Amino acid sequence: MGSGLTSTAAREDGMGAVMAANGAFARYRRRLASRAVHGLWDAALRAGTISPDNLAGHPFRSFGMGSLIGFPTGALYGEEWIEIGAGTMIGPQVSMSAGMVPGQDLGEAAVLRIGDRCLIGRGSHIVAHYSVEIGDDVFTGPYVYITDQNHGYTDPDVPIGRQWPKNSAVSIGPGSWLGAGVIVLPGSAIGGNVVVAAGSVVRGVVPDRCVVAGVPARVVREYVPGSGWKPPVPADATAMGAPEDPC
Repeated sequence: MGSGLTSTAAREDGMGAVMAANGAFARYRRRLASRAVHGLWDAALRAGTISPDNLAGHPFRSFGMGSLIGFPTGALYGEEWIEIGAGTMIGPQVSMSAGMVPGQDLGEAAVLRIGDRCLIGRGSHIVAHYSVEIGDDVFTGPYVYITDQNHGYTDPDVPIGRQWPKNSAVSIGPGSWLGAGVIVLPGSAIGGNVVVAAGSVVRGVVPDRCVVAGVPARVVREYVPGSGWKPPVPADATAMGAPEDPC
């Protein structure tokens, strides 16, 4: 009886040791696989980054020193009409296009210009057909959408997607910040040192040194020389003399 129990215990101990060894080996394999995958991915990120020093950067009209486009990229075409300044970082999965389709002749001048020392957030889309100009030191959060073209809807009997689109130039002044998910519509002219709150939709003219928010975006704070950042003065209060800001 005792010997039977002893042999059973020995078998269980042996099975436990085998299972432990198998588990340790499986963990070791997972660690090796993880290291290999991450190593290959890091190598792909380095190799796939577009800069003025590699062949992928050569088609651009200009590509400033120290600038890069992160890998993986989004849709990218019309590089001949895209200018990128120096020291600018364009994040992974950013789509940039000039024109309706690859190979379209857009004339002599660039239609998309991004200034020096800009940062374009991951997953953003910049779609240029006529003129999109982004000044120096402009930063954006992720998933920002900027376009200078809208679908036409003049004829109520023709599908919107089949009507000829309308273009209107877009400009974003130097030193501005666009939060995550901002949409900049055709014809927008954003001034310098402007903060656009996350999720806002910009259309029309935005003056310098202000904060805008909402759909559509409206000025919620503005810089007043000598007083600092203040809520905007209502139009009807301007004529009567605005009350002193309590902030």
